[in-house]
Amino acid sequence: MERVILHCDANAFYASVECLYTPSIRHSPVAVCGSVEERHGIVLTKNQIAKQFGVQTGEAIWQARQKCPDLICVPPDYALYIRFSRRMRRLYEEYSDRVESFGLDEAWIDLSNPGLTIRDGERIAHDIRLRVKRELGITVSVGVSFNKIFAKLGSDMKKPDAVTVISQDSFRDMVWPLPVGDLLFVGPATRRRLADMNVRTIGDLARFEAECLRSRLGKPGLMLKAYAAGLDRSPVMPADERMAIQSIGNSTTPPHDLETMADARCLYYLLAESVAARLRQEGLRARCVSISARNAELVTRSCQQTLPRATSLTGEIAQAAMRLFDRRFALNFPYRSVGLSCSALTPDDVPVQLDFLGDEAQRIKTERLESAIDGLRRRFGHQIVRRAVVLTDGQYAQINPKEEHTVHPVPFYAG
Repeated sequence: MERVILHCDANAFYASVECLYTPSIRHSPVAVCGSVEERHGIVLTKNQIAKQFGVQTGEAIWQARQKCPDLICVPPDYALYIRFSRRMRRLYEEYSDRVESFGLDEAWIDLSNPGLTIRDGERIAHDIRLRVKRELGITVSVGVSFNKIFAKLGSDMKKPDAVTVISQDSFRDMVWPLPVGDLLFVGPATRRRLADMNVRTIGDLARFEAECLRSRLGKPGLMLKAYAAGLDRSPVMPADERMAIQSIGNSTTPPHDLETMADARCLYYLLAESVAARLRQEGLRARCVSISARNAELVTRSCQQTLPRATSLTGEIAQAAMRLFDRRFALNFPYRSVGLSCSALTPDDVPVQLDFLGDEAQRIKTERLESAIDGLRRRFGHQIVRRAVVLTDGQYAQINPKEEHTVHPVPFYAG
């Protein structure tokens, strides 16, 4: 049976929704941007008119306005975007029970059925494209292919409001000449490493010698080679199946740079509280803690540590983060933003080996205390209970990382 996979990508999603709800700005250059006052002043997305002026996602607002002085900047309305995302997903589920979201604005749809061809998939893709425009008032670009990777690539090839087909017969001609950075999961760092190996196109990657690639990039290199060669066989998740969470993390850009270890301790405890609360909410514990820090030049470094036992306790996660920070980052202040994540997750009902040298009774009391605090915060808000360590800086203490910095886990790539 021929696989027929669609990837639907809403064009300039945030900006399109804002223009839909504010008709007066529809024919102007528009960008949805973070708050300058909170130091999140970057372009999150822009409409097609702003794109024609050279405005780019991820650049600072002042840079965007140098290119486009008349740029209209609007703050994000995530509740509205989530509502639109759910409406799109319900529409997609009319065509298949195998629909897998990839962020708020993208989704794969598996149409595969006996007798259904890639050309049938193209026809359905056009039907979806027209229905989204008519019923929701925004546009999508759709890629149609025989696997998820190339369907995603297809949706990026023609924008806005277009359908692109990449078939078994055509992918070498269509895909292989493209820059290797266009392939899903080839980020800037991987692209630079591949360039050092003279791998510049997707075709170069597909033809590159496997053992050499393994020696330079490890198993992820072999996975990317398989993707480039059209060998992706990953399934589209059923619409009613909950995807396994691979990691839980959070990050924040505070009101001012981190200048001291006291600043770092305050922020990492804030982040650890949010991550630990999510772990408990999901019924999970973590064995690995990772941290990241971005300096004033916007260069990000990261490191990780395996814990002696799985945990969902704020103190244990924060202490591991601070040990890592002290060892790797403490000599290079200031930092603009920091992040913390936990991985190697296990269900919290899995039996564990007790530590006979530790105070297990105290640990159980702490778990109960943190669960009680979770309940208080659900009822009365995050700020109802705060740790003394986060009160050392009044501006930092106002941050609510659990609710203000929503994280959407993407478990498709587990490498």
